[in-house]
Amino acid sequence: MKLYIEGVSRWVPDNSMAQFQEVMRQQLESSMHAELEKLLSTAKGDAEICKKDFEGFKKLFHRFLQVKGPSVEWPKINRPPEDSIQPYEKIREKGLPENVANSLNKLVVVKLNGGLGTSMGCKGPKSLISVRNENTFLDLTVQQIEHLNKTYNTDVPLVLMNSFNTDEDTRKILQKYTHHRVKIHTFNQSRYPRINKESLLPVAKDMGLVGESADGWYPPGHGDIYASFYNSGLLEQLIAEGKEYIFVSNIDNLGATVDLHILNHLVSQPNGKRCEFIMEVTDKTRADVKEQCTLQQQLWSFYDSKGGTLIQYEGKLRLLEIAQVPKAHVDEFKSVSKFKIFNTNNLWISLAAIKRLQEQNAMDMEIIVNPKTLNGGLNVIQLETAVGAAIKCFDNALGINVPRSRFLPVKTTSDLLLVMSNLYSLEAGSLTMSEKREFPTTPHVKLGSSFTKVQEYLIRFESIPDMLELDHLTVSGDVTFGKNVSLKGTVIIIANHGDRIDIPAGSMLENKIVSGNLRILDH
Repeated sequence: MKLYIEGVSRWVPDNSMAQFQEVMRQQLESSMHAELEKLLSTAKGDAEICKKDFEGFKKLFHRFLQVKGPSVEWPKINRPPEDSIQPYEKIREKGLPENVANSLNKLVVVKLNGGLGTSMGCKGPKSLISVRNENTFLDLTVQQIEHLNKTYNTDVPLVLMNSFNTDEDTRKILQKYTHHRVKIHTFNQSRYPRINKESLLPVAKDMGLVGESADGWYPPGHGDIYASFYNSGLLEQLIAEGKEYIFVSNIDNLGATVDLHILNHLVSQPNGKRCEFIMEVTDKTRADVKEQCTLQQQLWSFYDSKGGTLIQYEGKLRLLEIAQVPKAHVDEFKSVSKFKIFNTNNLWISLAAIKRLQEQNAMDMEIIVNPKTLNGGLNVIQLETAVGAAIKCFDNALGINVPRSRFLPVKTTSDLLLVMSNLYSLEAGSLTMSEKREFPTTPHVKLGSSFTKVQEYLIRFESIPDMLELDHLTVSGDVTFGKNVSLKGTVIIIANHGDRIDIPAGSMLENKIVSGNLRILDH
């Protein structure tokens, strides 16, 4: 077998390959530990926190070096048994107990709040972007939980998992909620060092988050929630307060509200059969498949929104991510016929089970190797995990096939246009589809690069168009919309390079193509 070591090509006999690889792994691990010690020596007030973070990173790096092949063998993949994914309607049919407050008082709402708004052209935490009537993602979340607490006279707290990127700005803004009827806690996910792709050593030279080492750090995916939550001491505190379950979701998923029927299903199980983990899944559509247009985009789809699908593997319910799928089977994975559902990343998890698994060191999640190129052109890798991948570790895990309305992520300004429009009404922080819309599905909206940044997007709409009867909207180029525009059916507006299209105030476009020279054609 031929190996490349320090740029030198060498032949190594196959019979000694395993031994040689083990020596190499040990050397790499030893070098990594030495570099981490050097970095720790530069830490200031947060040395103990950094040390805990590095312990987690060492475990992840050790596992990364041990990986010898794909984490799943394709022939062993089976569809989940029918009873392992329950239809939401069946859960809902059970009704609710008289005292809903008892169930709610066992619940904690956790929002994943580690992301920045850079992909939408905004500075700071994404959760602070205004999405509806000047309300931010965080505002809407607080309103939802406060409404629950007031309606049922309960004490459901909100917990935000911040990252080093979002913590400071988030803490400042939390002061505005002091007089709301919601207790808000925060904890930080870990800070891990980015690794040079060639040397497999950290690129950071010190623990600083500014200057030369600023690009040397990353938050290691939402799978880090278990260790960070446990290490923060907050998990233990909430258990002591009588809390039993957390409802975890992305803060930019506006459909992820507390569902009383799912909560009741959790707490009403007999003790011996208590479900420790529920994953909300929903049906794929043809449009979802079309969105997955390139392999590279697919590989990181778990970070965007649609986090894989549920399978049965070696007798356990398991999450299968696109990054784990062999290239030869990618089309099969994407197909609606075989893999009909996807993970919404709305998860209900037992606090006691998280504590048990952490203390037994039994939380097993597949490593996702995320390649990045830094501004200077340096190629690095980030070792990450996904929160849903731990489903196989929990007892009596279950999937619930929920309505698509519980999956309403805002990742782009195209998504933002939908939630700002009259397709949805807002009440107590929750968005619901307007009763005036004849079809329950949302239109397919694709805004071009001129709309990517939120500020540019807002300038291009004098007011948000009436979209109640819209099926499909594509806009490309330099296009603006006047007040009170109405869009129906399929509308395609394309301004060629150097052209500009201004849709006049009061216009009604139904099944129209508007081209660069402003000709309006029937579609």
